[in-house]
Amino acid sequence: MENKKIIKKEIDLAGKKLSLETGKLATLANMAVKASYGDTIVLVTVVSGEYNADINYFPLNINYIEKFYASGSVKSSRFQKRDGRRTDEAIIAGRAVDHAVRPLFPSDFYNEVQVIATVLSLDEDCDPELLSMLGISAALHASNIPWNGPLVPARVGYVDGEYIFAPSRDQLHEESDLDLVLSFVGDDKRFLSLEGEANIVPEEKILGAVEFARNSVDDLQKLILDFSKAVNPKGEKMEYEPRKIDEDLMKDVSKIAEKQIYDVMKEGFDKDDMSEKLSAILDEVYEGLEGKYKKVDMATAVEAIKKQTLGKMILDTEKRPDGRGITEVRPISCEVGVLPRTHGSALFSRGVTQVMTVATLASPAQELIVQDMYGERTKKYLHYYNFPPYSSGETGRMGWPKNREIGHGMIAENALTPVIPGQEEFPYMILLVSETMSSSGSTSMAATCGSSLALMDAGVPISEAIAGIGVGLMADKDFEKCLIMTDLAYMEDAFGLLDFKMTGTREGVTAIQCDMKSDGIPFELLPKIIEQSKEGRMHVLDQMEKVITESKKEVSEYAPKTASVKIDPDKIGMVIGGGGKVIKEIQEKTGTEISIDDDGTVVASSTDREGVLKAIEIVSNIVREVKAGEIFDGVVEEVVDFGAFVEILPGKVGLLHISEVSNEYITNIDDAIKAGDNVKVKVLEVSRDGKMSLSAKALQPRPDDNRDERGPRDSGGGRDNRGRGDYKNKRRNNR
Repeated sequence: MENKKIIKKEIDLAGKKLSLETGKLATLANMAVKASYGDTIVLVTVVSGEYNADINYFPLNINYIEKFYASGSVKSSRFQKRDGRRTDEAIIAGRAVDHAVRPLFPSDFYNEVQVIATVLSLDEDCDPELLSMLGISAALHASNIPWNGPLVPARVGYVDGEYIFAPSRDQLHEESDLDLVLSFVGDDKRFLSLEGEANIVPEEKILGAVEFARNSVDDLQKLILDFSKAVNPKGEKMEYEPRKIDEDLMKDVSKIAEKQIYDVMKEGFDKDDMSEKLSAILDEVYEGLEGKYKKVDMATAVEAIKKQTLGKMILDTEKRPDGRGITEVRPISCEVGVLPRTHGSALFSRGVTQVMTVATLASPAQELIVQDMYGERTKKYLHYYNFPPYSSGETGRMGWPKNREIGHGMIAENALTPVIPGQEEFPYMILLVSETMSSSGSTSMAATCGSSLALMDAGVPISEAIAGIGVGLMADKDFEKCLIMTDLAYMEDAFGLLDFKMTGTREGVTAIQCDMKSDGIPFELLPKIIEQSKEGRMHVLDQMEKVITESKKEVSEYAPKTASVKIDPDKIGMVIGGGGKVIKEIQEKTGTEISIDDDGTVVASSTDREGVLKAIEIVSNIVREVKAGEIFDGVVEEVVDFGAFVEILPGKVGLLHISEVSNEYITNIDDAIKAGDNVKVKVLEVSRDGKMSLSAKALQPRPDDNRDERGPRDSGGGRDNRGRGDYKNKRRNNR
C-alpha cells in the first residue's frame, strides 16, 4: 500500500523532541516511519512478501544499518569508500530487535517479512538503537502486516547509584555500570526482551533497572498507540494464508507417533540417543503415510507433537527428557592447558555441550581498528565464537560467521570485559576463540565459562572467574502452571518459552541475553528467573574452581613478552621520529614490536625478553631530560672540520667541539676521531632549545707537561665561528 498522507506525532523526552512521521519517505513499503530524536533520524521500513508453502519456518529478516554519512564520516580505506559489511555491533543491535519483535507475529503467519532500520543522521546524545526499536514497533503496529504489538522499548544506564532512562552514548561508555536494552508488551507491560552488559552489578540492581524501565515507558507507549491510530484508525491487517496443520494429517500422524514420542521422552535419554529414536519415529511416519501427505507437512506435524508432548510431560511430572529435575545442572567437566603450543586453552563440557576456547596474546600494536559512524576506535580484547556443522552432527557451509555466531561471541565478550585487566597491568592484545565441539543447548554459556578458564591458563590476571547458565520456562497457555528450568538442553531450548542467559561473578552480573518464544511473560516471573539463574551460576563456578582458582603467574613460554613505560604524550613524536624513522630503528635494533597509545603508554613486545627490556630502556632514554654534568658512552655519528656529532642517547645528538676532544693539541680532527668510534663524554651545557655541548677532555687526566712547549693552541676563531654557523643550520643535535 502507498503511504501519501503525511502524519506526524511527537513528544518531549529528556528535554528533546521525539517524533514519528510517515507519508513522505519510502511510500511503496507496507509502512515507512521516519523516527527522530534530537538530530538523530532513523528511517524504518517494513515490507511483507509472498507466502511460500515449501518452507516450514517464518522468514523474518531484520537489518539495523549504520551509515557513515549519518555522522558526516567517510570510510578511511583508500581502496573502498562504500560503507561495506555491517560491524559486529550493528549486527548485535539488529539481533536485539529481532528477539523483541519475532515473538509477536502470529504463529500461523509465514509470509516473508523484511524490516530495515537505517540511521540517516546521528546525534551521539540521542540513541539511534532505542529510536530504531521504537520506530520498528510503530511501523509494524501501524502497518497492515499481522503483528500482536506494539512493544515499547527502553534503554537504562546506572550512574552513581541512580538509574538513567535513555542515557547518552558518553554516559553509557564513560560513566554507567549498566547498559540494558529492554522491551515490554501489552497494557499490562509484560516482560518481552532484555539484552545488556553490566560491570559486576548485583542481581537486585538488575531487577531494579527493569522495574525502573517498566515504570518509565508510558509516554513512549502512548506515542506509538497515538501514531498507529492516526495512520491506521481501524487497525486493518492484510489477509493471509495461515500455515495450519491439516486436521486429518494431525490425526494420522498422532496415531503413529504421539505415544512413541512420549515414551522416548520419559526414558531420560541423552541427546544422541533421543535424536536417533525420534528420527526413527519420523521415518516411520514417512513410510506409513507415504503418498498421502507432503514430507514437509508430516515433519511439521511431528514437531508440533514433540512440542506438545514435551510441555505436558515437564509440567505434569516435573521431569525433563534427560531425566533431570527442574533445577538440576548437567554434569560439568573442565580442563585447562589442552593444547600444547597455544598461549592458553580450556575445554568446558556440560552434558553433551562441549566448547574449547583458545587464548592468544599479542602486541598491543595488533589491536583491532574499528570504524563506524561513530568514528575510529581500537579494541584490545576480542572474543569470537564458531559453530561448525559437525557440532550438531550435520553437514553445512563453512566460512563467514552467521549473525547467531556473532551474537553468541559478543555475549561472551561482554561477559568477560569487566574482569579483563587494563593495559598498564597487562600490556597485551587478547584474542579468545571458542570452538563449539558439540551442541545440546547453551553453547554461548559454555563459551563464556571456557573463556574464563582459558584466560587463567594463559596467565591473564583476570580479577574474578566468570560463568553463566541458560534458564528456560515451560508454561500452560494462561501461565497458571509454569516451571523455570535451569540449564536448558536440546528440545527445551527449541520448544520452551524462554532462553534467559545471564553471566557474572559470585558478586554480580556482567551480561544478559534473552530469547523469548512467547508474546511476553508476566513480569512477576522475572525475579524468580533471575534468582534461579544466579543459583545455577554459583554451581558452575564451584565446578570450575575445582580445576583452577586463579590465573597463572607467568604467560606461556610461547607467548610474546611485553614491557611498558608511560611517557609525556607531548614527547610521542620524539619516539616516533620523522616518517617513523626512530621507532623503526628501535624495533630493528631490538627485534621488538612497539605500540604507542595517545596517552603516552609505550609497549614493547617480543619473544625475547632482553630485547623488550632494551627497547623500553631506549624509549625511556629518548624522552628523558639530559642535564649538564651527566656522563654518557656515546657513538660518533659524523665528523666535520670543527668537531664531531655524537649520539649519547637514541635520537639525542650533541656537538663535541674540536677543542673538547682531547687535552692534546689537535691539528686535524680526522686524526683524532672517526665516525663510529665509541667515546665517553660529559655534557657541558644544554641550551633552552635542547642543543647540547659535549666534552671528552673533561673526563681525561690533565697532562703534567708545560703547556708552553706545545705552543699556543689555535682556537681557530674563524673556523669556530664558521663551524657554529654550520652547526645551527644542520640542527643535528636534537633530533
